[in-house]
Amino acid sequence: MKTRIRLQVRHSTNLRRYVVALAAIFLIASQLSSAQEHSGKAPTVKVAAAMPPKVGYAPVRGLKLYYEVHGDGQPLVLLHGSFMTIDLTYGQVIPELSKTRRVIALELQGHGRTADIDRPITFESMADDVAELLKYLKVESADVFGYSMGGTVALQVAARHPEAVRKLIIASAVFKSDGWSPETRAAIANLKPEVLERTPIKKEYDRLAPDPKHFPQFVEKVKQVSATPFDFTAEAKSLQCPTLIILGDSDGIRIEHGADLFRLRGGAVNGDLAGATNSQFAILPGTSHVGVMLRTDWLLSIVTNFLDAPVQ
Repeated sequence: MKTRIRLQVRHSTNLRRYVVALAAIFLIASQLSSAQEHSGKAPTVKVAAAMPPKVGYAPVRGLKLYYEVHGDGQPLVLLHGSFMTIDLTYGQVIPELSKTRRVIALELQGHGRTADIDRPITFESMADDVAELLKYLKVESADVFGYSMGGTVALQVAARHPEAVRKLIIASAVFKSDGWSPETRAAIANLKPEVLERTPIKKEYDRLAPDPKHFPQFVEKVKQVSATPFDFTAEAKSLQCPTLIILGDSDGIRIEHGADLFRLRGGAVNGDLAGATNSQFAILPGTSHVGVMLRTDWLLSIVTNFLDAPVQ
């Protein structure tokens, strides 16, 4: 009994450390961004201010789905991670990506400004919501970039609505539930709403959510998305669009899992003999799961080169 108690205490401590680390990283990122925006240093070159995004709520499958449109050009859809918002996930990269692209960022069911409704949150239903949003915006085909939970949603968008996806980017995401490391799966299964108190995640939820009191139910529904076993091997193998897979080397996702997805997408061949494939696999060194989206320079280089390359 004493051994079990010690293990439970240690597990709880590790979970709290993980969430606190997540919160700290995003808090640092937001502070850096704010410092850059409000710095008193006079710029040496005048730069035109970015146009404010077009924002709205789309009536999608019973939801009032919040979205933003930044810039102009080839459409690029951004799908955030679990418990996250547009800004917390993509705030560091939208300004650059939107210089040459029409960036369509949205907040999935129950997240940010999109109110939850009386239906389960699943990868499949969120993917259908994304496809309906594109129809609402009269976008026939777009590139789709998903991070963490959003990466698995992006895979489902490409599988369920192949005509809507030109290129696919899956960052720090799994196509099977056992792709997460055992420690990460345990942390997800034992996550409680109170662990997220006093974090940027809870702060943003209180600020943006239509009903801040819904937070405990929201956490439980989102937790179930990853805690419920799933296997999208068949869907991953069936995709026709070029695919970029991005992981951190300390991501909480097994590197072998990323390699398996790469193989399902036609990668891991001898390019000198077989020729180049439509799939790419990038592992960011010294990078954790929550750190992937903070590797701004690396991400922008890898992502823009992939998106700009001609479709073979």
